[in-house]
Amino acid sequence: MDVYGLIGNPVGHSLSPPMHEAGYEHCDIDARYVTFEPPADGGAAAVESAAQLGVSGLNVTIPFKQDVLDVVDPDPLAERLGAVNTIDFQTDPPRGYNTDAIGVVRALEHHDVDLAGRAVVVGAGGAGRATVFGLADHGLTVDIANRTTEKAVELAESVTDSSVSGTATGQGLDNVEELLVDADILVNATSVGMESDESPVPAEALHGDLAVLDAVYSPLETTLLRDAAAAGATTVDGAWMLLYQGVEAFERWTGESAPVEAMNEALRAGLD
Repeated sequence: MDVYGLIGNPVGHSLSPPMHEAGYEHCDIDARYVTFEPPADGGAAAVESAAQLGVSGLNVTIPFKQDVLDVVDPDPLAERLGAVNTIDFQTDPPRGYNTDAIGVVRALEHHDVDLAGRAVVVGAGGAGRATVFGLADHGLTVDIANRTTEKAVELAESVTDSSVSGTATGQGLDNVEELLVDADILVNATSVGMESDESPVPAEALHGDLAVLDAVYSPLETTLLRDAAAAGATTVDGAWMLLYQGVEAFERWTGESAPVEAMNEALRAGLD
């Protein structure tokens, strides 16, 4: 039996175990997915211990995505992002990947969103960074709107310095309405809307030519998505992003095409 899992602190809320195990069951793979909760300073040691125990693969979440870089061989995308969320132990040292950026892209593609033109990403934290690189790698011009302008500018410069296909600019959050006028895609990569009935974007700034992805998945229908739907925009809830980062990890570990529908059903059952 192969063992896969997740390290994070905390991990009790994670929806990854039922999602991945639904995939194993559907594909008749003899595997289990378990969670590990090392102390806040124990991420790297946990990866080394997992390798010694014969664990086949790990997902990595907060607060360990940067810490584990020291004990893996990151692929080019993970190295550029400075964060790892998926580890494959088939090599020595284990290979580190970041599937968050791919999760955003595949979630949009699932909804037939054309990955071209101009995107606005609200937030310059970990999710924002992955989103910006994922979209820029597909040739989009990405405008980053963040409460702290300097952090948005720094992220935009790191995209430019890494020679990806697209370009990026860093802006203050006050500029978001102006940025959205000619935008094709909007991604909320902040937690705004998770614990309150509010949106990071004024409803009047949204329009029918937008595709709007909200990384928040609890609740699934956020104020931003309700406002976007009312404006005639295409809407993509955060569970799709969560699903497809897991799908990408599943396929890297097993070498098989992930049963997306089965994994999606298990994920959304956990959100009910």
